[in-house]
Amino acid sequence: MELHLIKKPENVTIITGFPSTSLVGTIATKFLLDKLDTETIGHIDSEELIPVIAIHKGQVIRPLGIFYSKQYNLVIVQALSGVMGLEWQVAKIIEKLSSELKAKEIINIESTAGFDGEISAYYYTRNKERRKQFEKIKLEEMKEGIIMGPTGALLLSENKIPMSTIFAKTHSNLPDYEAAAKIVEVLDRLLGMKIDYKPLIEKAKKFESELKNLIEQASKKQKQRPSELSYLG
Repeated sequence: MELHLIKKPENVTIITGFPSTSLVGTIATKFLLDKLDTETIGHIDSEELIPVIAIHKGQVIRPLGIFYSKQYNLVIVQALSGVMGLEWQVAKIIEKLSSELKAKEIINIESTAGFDGEISAYYYTRNKERRKQFEKIKLEEMKEGIIMGPTGALLLSENKIPMSTIFAKTHSNLPDYEAAAKIVEVLDRLLGMKIDYKPLIEKAKKFESELKNLIEQASKKQKQRPSELSYLG
């Protein structure tokens, strides 16, 4: 696995979003890229990554792209490809990225299953200053849980750069735009980006409506099958 950079802004905050439950990290980082004025400054390359790309505004988005917002001095690592089996390699590359950019902080976007009626967000950090900021915006601390994937590998490393993780509880394993909106809302309040996250909530409502229609159609077809089978019999 190799890190390729064409620009090296310094003293940045790095935000990572890897595919996890309900694709919250991927959805949230894509939304940030859509709303912020960003430029591609590099990518992470490996023949072990699934060869998938996206076309956005006429540009090729690589499986693991690295983007920069000059306005907020943010570096966003977006993953289109799953990284199962590559977690340790990815963590080491993120450490290398943070070192080369002299990053002041890493913020990981994560999600957990366990929806209990209301979308909620939590944080985990070992940084005292960031903890105070989380408490100031009244975000609840995650005191019990399991963290896997690249984020888990990063937290197990001896990286001295301050690191925080923001979690959103999700409805299911389906793409969860509402949970992603909650993450963006927290980032907005934390970093003062002034981003309108409401479009993600609207997209969540639309997605849920379409999903409901699909389930209803599937249910109708399922009910029709017994009569069809008896006719054929």
